[in-house]
Amino acid sequence: MLLCWVIVAFAVSGCGSKSSETALDTNSGSEQYDSSGSDSASALLEEARRMVKDVFFQYDSAELEPVAVSQLKNNAEWLNQNRTISAMIEGHCDERGTSEYNMALGEKRAETTKSFLVRAGVAASRLETVSFGEERPFDSGHTEAAWSKNRRAHFVVK
Repeated sequence: MLLCWVIVAFAVSGCGSKSSETALDTNSGSEQYDSSGSDSASALLEEARRMVKDVFFQYDSAELEPVAVSQLKNNAEWLNQNRTISAMIEGHCDERGTSEYNMALGEKRAETTKSFLVRAGVAASRLETVSFGEERPFDSGHTEAAWSKNRRAHFVVK
């Protein structure tokens, strides 16, 4: 009876290590994930969080600066290669201005960002927008350095 348990233990441990080896395909030079398991879905979401980055705006503006355009091109390329990922684009502002004004500006920032991605080929159905105005600052300081971090379109991938 003990021998049967030992054989079962070896069989189970052998299967576990074999499946983890096949989850990644390293031949292509980039990480490719097996879409059959929740571990691979988690890994893809983690990669999305690293690759799809926020863009930042000037004071009182929803216009995309060259640095933001460059980042959005990278975001669009990654999203177009990973069509199972969708994103919420959050529009944020610094603390200056009224709450109403900042909510409207945050919405314009989120919509401008979404429009760029849609023009770059990302399906509009994969992108949602919301404005938080000044309500969720990244940096709670009261300096230009802090404010510049808060004027952003933030991506929440899902």
